[in-house]
Amino acid sequence: MDLISELEQRGLVHDSTDRDALRARLASGPIGVYVGFDPTADSLHVGHLLGQIGLRRFQDAGHRVFPLAGGATGMVGDPSGRSEERNLLTREELDHNVASIKAQLERLLDFGAEGNPATLVDNAEWTAPVTVLEFLRDVGKHVTIGQMLAKDSVKSRLAGEVGLSYTEFSYMLLQANDFRHLHDAHGVELQMGGSDQWGNITAGIDMVRRTSGGSAHGLTWPLLTKADGSKFGKTASGAVWLDAERTSPYRFRQFWLQTDDADVRDRLLRFSLRPLGEIAEVMEAHEQAPHERQAQRTLADELTALVHGEGAADAARAAAAVLFGQDPREASGEALDVVGSEIDSSEVSVGDLDDVPSLLVRIGLASSLGDARRTLEGRGFRCNGTVIEAGEALSTVDRLPGERLLLQKGRKSHHLVRVFS
Repeated sequence: MDLISELEQRGLVHDSTDRDALRARLASGPIGVYVGFDPTADSLHVGHLLGQIGLRRFQDAGHRVFPLAGGATGMVGDPSGRSEERNLLTREELDHNVASIKAQLERLLDFGAEGNPATLVDNAEWTAPVTVLEFLRDVGKHVTIGQMLAKDSVKSRLAGEVGLSYTEFSYMLLQANDFRHLHDAHGVELQMGGSDQWGNITAGIDMVRRTSGGSAHGLTWPLLTKADGSKFGKTASGAVWLDAERTSPYRFRQFWLQTDDADVRDRLLRFSLRPLGEIAEVMEAHEQAPHERQAQRTLADELTALVHGEGAADAARAAAAVLFGQDPREASGEALDVVGSEIDSSEVSVGDLDDVPSLLVRIGLASSLGDARRTLEGRGFRCNGTVIEAGEALSTVDRLPGERLLLQKGRKSHHLVRVFS
């Protein structure tokens, strides 16, 4: 199966230039392809993964890939898909963000591949040295106002109450010039992005064809939403980031693990690097026993390993097992370290373990001594997975690695205590 047909089967083609021409070009030999990532924050989020994984698919197929960090375009802000103008970032903020996302872009792609290593580029390198007059002469003359006004991203903003500043209006020219530069300097012939980028991509294609008459193609994938129509990539606590300091590998894995049954096949097709046949097998097994959530586990484990590495994925999986089913006494010290970073934790003395009701109130698992005693009588607390009996002291309980005890109320309330002498 050719790459374009596979992308179609995965639901990853929304708009494209002549598809037969693109297929023929890909079949004729390696092509240069790029995706841009603007540094509006110091981390990419799960919404950017389709771009990274899209490049990975092309690199695995033998093509040359160019992830672009938008050190220049990030200063302006892309109006596509936005109802109001972004807050402009300082040069220092942009430099910090670019450095951060460059490191994330390097994780999913092979920059040492023999024959087709990925090449990381920053559009500030060729945009910043250009004067305003040079830009107007060499770039602006190739694009008409009529072309720019015809783009949906421009139309929607002009029709809104906020309007569109000249700064954001110029963004399309900057991105178009990126395509021209990469085409001339690196032989890049294909730009990809989300469907909201189609206007910017076609502007770049037009510029390449006007200035050099060279081959240029574009392809976009559909923007992701959940089956219920809500926005993908958001949780109650905000965006799901690729940076481990912003969203821990444990929480990153939990995000994918919580994928609804109605969405999981689509997510596997779009995000997984597994062959289509393997995905079909995973879904068949999932549909026979959906309560086991095999499809969600497959998705969560693969993406956590891709973004954070196998070690972090293993630790996140082990921590989830401790909290949601596995006997805590079988947990490793590393898994408990992850658990301790994700739930409330305290340090207590050995003496504190004899007065269990007071301990439970102190660590927040009970609201009062009366509440603690009633719940103990009802056998509602556990220590290291075993029910705490009323009147029992915890000082004699065997401790977990690192001198720890895992206390639990019901199914979802946990607290990890470290015991000191």
